[in-house]
Amino acid sequence: MFSEYSHLITQLKSTDAHFASVFDKHESLDQQIARMEDGKEPSTLLQLEQLKKSKLALKDEAYAMLQNAQAV
Repeated sequence: MFSEYSHLITQLKSTDAHFASVFDKHESLDQQIARMEDGKEPSTLLQLEQLKKSKLALKDEAYAMLQNAQAV
């Protein structure tokens, strides 16, 4: 996620607990969604859709945090 911000992500993960939490939750959802799509974890279409929406919300939040940190 956001490879162009890799240095800033590393920095924020070590200095901002909220950013680290958001980033880790996003990564966890990404892995869970991949398992579900591969059939390795049972799910319904509704569950999958809800997880994808949650993941997108976390991504939007992380991006906003990156933009704010970059502007400083």
